[in-house]
Amino acid sequence: KMSVPDYMQCAEDHQTLLVVVQPIGIVPEESFFRIYKRISAVSQVNVRDSQRVLYIRYRHHYPPENNEWGDFQTHRKVVGLITITECSSAKEWPQTFEKFHLQKEMYGSTLYDSRLFVFGLQGEIAEQPRTDVAFYPSYDECETVEKRIEDFIESLFIVLESKRLDRATDKSGDKIPLLCVPFEKKDFVGLDTDSRHYKKRCQGRMRKHVGDLCLQAGMLQDSLVHYHMAVELLRSVNDFLWLGAALEGLCSASVIYHYPGGTGGKVGPRRAQGGSLSAEAGNRHRPGAQEVLIDPGALTSNGINADTSAEIGRAKNCLSPEDIIEKYKEAISYYGKYKNAGVIELEACVKAVRVLAIQKRSMEASEFLQNAVYINLRQLSEEEKIQRYSILSELYERIGFHRKSAFFKRIAAMQCAAPSIPEPGWRACYKLLLETLPGYSLSLDPQDFSKGTHRGWAAVQMRLLHELVYASRRMGNPALCVRHLSFLLQTMLDFLSDQEKKDVTQSLESYTAKCPGTMEVITLPDGLKLPPVPFTKLPIVKSVKLLNLPTSLRPHKMKSLLGQNVSTKSPFIYSPIIAHSRGEERNKKIDFQWVQGDVCEVQLMVYNPMPFELRVENMGLLTTGVEFESLPAALSLPAESGLYPVTLVGVPQTTGQITVNGYHTSVFGVFSDCLLDNLPGVKTNGCTVEVIPALPRVQISTSLPRSAHTLQPSSGDEISTNVSVQLYNGETQQLIIKLENIGTEPLEKLEVTAKTVNTKEKLYGDFLSWNLEDILCQFPLKPGKIATFIVNIKVKLDFSCQENLLQDLSDDGISVSGLPLSSPFRQVVKPRVETKSLNPQEGSKVGDFSHVKVRE
Repeated sequence: KMSVPDYMQCAEDHQTLLVVVQPIGIVPEESFFRIYKRISAVSQVNVRDSQRVLYIRYRHHYPPENNEWGDFQTHRKVVGLITITECSSAKEWPQTFEKFHLQKEMYGSTLYDSRLFVFGLQGEIAEQPRTDVAFYPSYDECETVEKRIEDFIESLFIVLESKRLDRATDKSGDKIPLLCVPFEKKDFVGLDTDSRHYKKRCQGRMRKHVGDLCLQAGMLQDSLVHYHMAVELLRSVNDFLWLGAALEGLCSASVIYHYPGGTGGKVGPRRAQGGSLSAEAGNRHRPGAQEVLIDPGALTSNGINADTSAEIGRAKNCLSPEDIIEKYKEAISYYGKYKNAGVIELEACVKAVRVLAIQKRSMEASEFLQNAVYINLRQLSEEEKIQRYSILSELYERIGFHRKSAFFKRIAAMQCAAPSIPEPGWRACYKLLLETLPGYSLSLDPQDFSKGTHRGWAAVQMRLLHELVYASRRMGNPALCVRHLSFLLQTMLDFLSDQEKKDVTQSLESYTAKCPGTMEVITLPDGLKLPPVPFTKLPIVKSVKLLNLPTSLRPHKMKSLLGQNVSTKSPFIYSPIIAHSRGEERNKKIDFQWVQGDVCEVQLMVYNPMPFELRVENMGLLTTGVEFESLPAALSLPAESGLYPVTLVGVPQTTGQITVNGYHTSVFGVFSDCLLDNLPGVKTNGCTVEVIPALPRVQISTSLPRSAHTLQPSSGDEISTNVSVQLYNGETQQLIIKLENIGTEPLEKLEVTAKTVNTKEKLYGDFLSWNLEDILCQFPLKPGKIATFIVNIKVKLDFSCQENLLQDLSDDGISVSGLPLSSPFRQVVKPRVETKSLNPQEGSKVGDFSHVKVRE
C-alpha cells in the first residue's frame, strides 16, 4: 500500500523522471539546500541530436514504499540518485563511499544511474577521473555542478530509451511479463498464465507501461497511441485498477498537449540548454522549471491553446478538454474499487482539480475535492493531516471557493496544536489562522468595519478571533492577546450577548493587567502589521461641541466706547468655484475665540452600550495646531445609559488655529486615540477655533451695595452688575471703585464713560464726574496690584410742573450700575490712540471697554 500521498502532484508530472537528492553523513542544512537549489534548477534538458526534451522532478525525500509502485506509474519510480557529502581526509573516503553504496541499495531495483558529490576532499583520490563521483574543494568552488547534472540526465535518457525500445518491440513468441502493484502479487499466485484472459491482461498492462515510458522520453504522440490500446485491452478483461491508470495516463498526455502553460502553478522564465526546441517541446514544460516561458496571449478564456490546427494529426488520439475530465472521473471511480489505491485516487482528484481550475469550471472542481476529502487513507500523522488540509485549502482557493478554503486552512491550524502532538506548533497554528481571515471576510484593520454594513458570518468571525487570542496566549505573547480581544470587542460589539460582553471584558482586563493595550502598530515576525484598535464604541460618542468661554472670560474686539464703530464688513464676491469650500469652512470654523492660558471646554454627548457600568479613565482631548495641555477626566457611565453629557477641558499654551481632532480614553486597560474622522454620524458644530494671546483679568469692586433690580438688560457684549444709592436733590456722594489685576498680564488701558437711562427730568450740571489722573499714573497695572478712583454723584433735578415726580422717584430711585463686583473682567492689551474725554476740564482719561455706566 502506498502510504504517503504527494499533494503537489499535477498531470505534467507523468512526463518527468524522478531524481532523489539526499545528504550522506553530516552535511550542514544550509549547504545542502544551497547545492540542491542549483541541482533542481536543471529541470529540463534537450536530448542531443533530437528534438525531444527530458523533464526532471527532484525530491530530497521520497518514501521507499512509494517507489514500489514504479511499474504502475513510471513517474513514481526513482530512476536517479544524487548524494551530497563532506569528506575532509583520505582516511574517511572508504567509509563515505560505502555509505553511498548503501544509499543506492535503498532504491537499487529502480535506479538508472547515480552520482556522488564530495565536498572538501583534495589530493590523489580527488584527482582520479570517475564517472559516478565528482570532487569539489568547497561549496563555493563547484562551478561544474550544473554541467555534471546535465551529463547525468543524459545517461538517464540512454537507459530510459533502451527500456522503452525493449518494451515497445513486439517479440513474437516471447512471454510478456505481468506487471503488478505490491498488493496484487499474492492474488496472482496459481493463475493460468496460458489463458487468453491472462495474456490480454499482460498485454494491456505492458502497453500502458510503454505509454508511460514514451511520455517520459518526450514522445507524446506515441504515448497517446499506447494509452488508447491499453484502455481497450484492459477494459476487455475488467482490469479496473490498471484501466484507471491507463485512462489517467491518457488524461495526462492530453493535458500536456492542451495546456502548455501547465497546471501546477507559477513557473519561471525559460532557460534553453543546448540546441533548438521543436514546436512541441518548446510549448511543453515542467511546472516549477526555470526554463519555461508562458505566453499568456496563447491561451483563450478557458486556458486552451488557441492555435492547434497545425497539429491535427497529433491531436487525433488526444482527448478534448471536456473528455479529459470525463476520463478522470472514470479513472477515479476505478481506483475507488481498491482500498489500497487510496493515495492514487487522492492524487488523481488533485490533478483533475488543477485542470478544472484552468478551465474555470469551479463547481465540477469542487466535486472532485469533496471526493478527495472523504478518501479513506491509513492513519495519518498529524504532520500529514496538516499538509493534506493545507493543500485542500490551496485548491479551494484556486477555484474561487474562498470560504471553503478558509475552512480547511483553519482545520490545518487546529491540527498544528492537536493534543496528540508532544510539542504543539502554536506559531504555525497562529500563522495559518491569520491566513484564513480573508476567506471569512475578516481583516485585522478596524477601519474596514466602520465603512458600512457588516460582511460575513459574525458567529464564525468571533470564533476565529477567540482562537487567535488563545493561540497568542499559548505563544506567550500577551500584547497579541490584547490586540485581538480589543478588535473582537470593537468590531463585534453588536453581535455579542450581554454575558459574552462581560466575559470578553473580564478576559481583556486580566490581560491588560500584565500588558496594557497601546496605540502602537504590532509587527509580526513575518512582517505582517496589526494596526491599533481604538475603542470608538466604548463609550459611543454621538456629538461633539466646542463651547465658548464663560461670559466673564470671553474676549471682545477692541473698540472705543466714545466713537462710532467702523464697519469691517468686506465686499461680497460670488464665485461658484469656491462656493463648496467656503461651505466646508463655515462648517468647520467657530465664530468665537479661545484664549491662551484659559481653561477651554468641549462637550461630548456619549452613551454606554454595555450592560454594566462603564468606567472610562484618562479621557481627554486630541488637538493639533497649538500646544495644548489636556486635563484628563474620569467618568463612570451607568449601564445602557442613554445620552450623557461629558465635558472635556484643556488649556491652550500657544496661539494660532487649534483643531480638535478627537479624544483619548483608557477603557479596560486599553489606551485609545479616537479620531472624529473615524466616527461616522458624529454631529459637531465645528472643529477649529482661533486661540488669541493671553489677556489681562481685572476684578472690580465698589463702595456701594448691590441693587436687586436691573434697570437695563445686558447686551451680551458686556458684563454688568447693579449698585444702588438714594440721594436727595442737591445731595452729593462719592462712589469708590477698586480695580484689581487678578491675571498674569499687565492692565495697560482704562476708559470710563457714562450714560443716563430712564430719565424722568432734565439734569443740571454733571450728574457723574471723575478724575483719572491719579489712577492712570499707576498704569500699566501689574498683576496683583490694585488701583482706585472716585466717581462723584451729584443730583440736581428740576421739579417744576411735575406733579408725580416725587412718587416716581420714591418708586424707582436712582441707581448706579457699573462693572461686575468680584468677577473677572478682561482688558484688551493692544495699544490704541487716546480718544477725547467726556469731561476734559477735569482731565479724565478715556480708554476702551473698561467703563462705568450710570443709569437713572
